[in-house]
Amino acid sequence: MSDHVTRVVLTVRSVHFPGAVNSKFTSSLSFSRASEDDAMPTYRILDQEGRIIDQSQAPPDISTDLLLKMYKDMVTVSIMDIIMFDAQRQGRISFYMVSAGEEGIAVGSASSLTNRDPMFAQYRETGIFQYRGFTPADFMAQLFATKDDPIKGRSMPVHYGSHKHNIHAISSTLATQIPHAAGAAYAVKLQDMQNPTDERRVVACYFGEGAASEGDFHAALNIAATRSCPVLFICRNNGFAISTPTLEQYRGDGIASRGVGYGIDTIRVDGNDILAVREVTRRARELALKDGCRPVLIEAMSYRVSHHSTSDDSFAYRAKVEVEDWKRRDNPITRLRKYMESQGLWDESKEKELRSEARKQILEAYRKAEKEKHPAVANMMTDVYESVTEEQREQMEKLKKLVERYPDEYDLSGYEGGSSGLKLPGVRVG
Repeated sequence: MSDHVTRVVLTVRSVHFPGAVNSKFTSSLSFSRASEDDAMPTYRILDQEGRIIDQSQAPPDISTDLLLKMYKDMVTVSIMDIIMFDAQRQGRISFYMVSAGEEGIAVGSASSLTNRDPMFAQYRETGIFQYRGFTPADFMAQLFATKDDPIKGRSMPVHYGSHKHNIHAISSTLATQIPHAAGAAYAVKLQDMQNPTDERRVVACYFGEGAASEGDFHAALNIAATRSCPVLFICRNNGFAISTPTLEQYRGDGIASRGVGYGIDTIRVDGNDILAVREVTRRARELALKDGCRPVLIEAMSYRVSHHSTSDDSFAYRAKVEVEDWKRRDNPITRLRKYMESQGLWDESKEKELRSEARKQILEAYRKAEKEKHPAVANMMTDVYESVTEEQREQMEKLKKLVERYPDEYDLSGYEGGSSGLKLPGVRVG
């Protein structure tokens, strides 16, 4: 009997509890804590001078046309940012956010996704819209809330959205897009299972490291992991959540360590290296669709060289010399330009031509949008409910009387339809 007991004891060497089935037993009492030596490495292809780091590796599998498109898209976004930031300062638009220093994350990741892959953005992913076909006119229609804005002027500037390009409308509320993306990925998975002949899709979700401090982030990752959802969580770790630096946001190894904790395939990439971002996203997409689907977390490391928004003065909480040093030392546009120059694909004359033409197109769209009318006032009531409610009719009637009483205060000449634009569909006003 004693021999039998001994044999049983010797075979039980790991935990059989359902919460941790692969944990080994130990008689040594020690607490686990990650050290600097445990930090996850950051993948890159190009160094800061635009040179391929590992010459033994095959060169990036990318055509010249695509390489030039990615570069032009980043430059175009950066030029529009400068113009529209100044426009806000002049009072021409109410709000703006630039993506300086982070253009490579948006454009690089978008280049490895298909146009059918739904996207959920935060508010610094202008590059994904540019890459998928947004024109200067499309951007300006939303920024100036013109009659051509598909969102009909209902959102504040830079809160783009496009049904045509499969990009969900941006919301100001921090991190809400993350669980939405997890749910959408589950829906996409079920739809693609029912239609196996169609090209399979993944969902891409963008957010900053500050958003990862919200509860929505943790709920979304856990849902995506347990339901095996094909979603790419792409975190832009740019060092600051508005005025809060990362050192005050968390003590762990960035955001990547959290993905591992939720059982999610995770990688960290140099966000200033657009070729590395593209390759990581390509491989992550393949992984997300493998073996019944799974989520993947990508932490793209960068530095926010701009103010958080036009409502922020970042020099109140960081030194200007630090920002200028980052601008001079490294950014995704400069790094890719150096690489293309080394390959004989780019030179100073092409650079001047690109910047001149991009600026011209943006300013033309800017001036045209500034003169366009805003959507009809009735649009603020439509599309809220399936049909116009009795309360909405009453509210519109009161608004009509207010406009008639104070015509100088409520000038509707700049709105489509003028005062007749107060009429709700199928509803007679007055």
